[in-house]
Amino acid sequence: MRLSPAELLLQELGVTDPTEIDLEAIAYHVNAHVRYRPLDGCEARIVGTADRAIITVNSNSQWRRKRFSIAHELGHWHHHRGRCLACRVEEYRPRSAVSPERTADGYAADLLMPNYLFRPLANAQKKLNFASIKALADAFNASQTATAIRLVEADFAPAMLVCHGPQGRKWFVRSRSVPDRWFPQDNLDAESYAFGIQFGADPDGPILRKIGADAWFDRVGADRFEIQEQTIRTGPGETLTLLVFCDERMLEDQDMRWYGR
Repeated sequence: MRLSPAELLLQELGVTDPTEIDLEAIAYHVNAHVRYRPLDGCEARIVGTADRAIITVNSNSQWRRKRFSIAHELGHWHHHRGRCLACRVEEYRPRSAVSPERTADGYAADLLMPNYLFRPLANAQKKLNFASIKALADAFNASQTATAIRLVEADFAPAMLVCHGPQGRKWFVRSRSVPDRWFPQDNLDAESYAFGIQFGADPDGPILRKIGADAWFDRVGADRFEIQEQTIRTGPGETLTLLVFCDERMLEDQDMRWYGR
């Protein structure tokens, strides 16, 4: 597998285990100094010249958030040196268009969870659920959200990740093996397990549970299938749902209108 720039950097430094990913040391290696200060309105920023940079990270953020911020700014330092950017680092999430921020996010993901280390540990997990996601997040000292996106985008299993807030769906990402026709509804269905977690006092989903696919997808034929759902809270007013496609017929290349009732 071809290595990304971030992965090449890690191998250049001899990183062979997730515990060896020391972001401040990596920054020093590429002539970027990391400092921590209270910041208002952003999580991090970078100021650089031709060959040196200062990365300032919000000292009030949680440690894993700080790690992503450093990795994100190192992405800018690698890809956008010499450009003037107004950078507002957000938690790693799918972005709809190619942009400097998306490029920096991708670099950060490769630096925090390089595929040459991530894939073997991911393959060792028995199944895709939030227990395995948490185990990997702890191993790489990354957030559950970033780790979940990494797993789903890597297509270890046909799955979808959907983030909701009080106003509805905020973003989603699907595995390559899931056809584009499966597009989640904007708002949570009251029949979904996620609804009681997002809007009620239900506890986080402890396991994957089967549910009718029509609770998540508003299209003809969805009611003929079941998927697996697990939802957790990821912040104030925000939930993250993992949907695993357990019926292979949902992955076939055909229009669901041909399924009879």
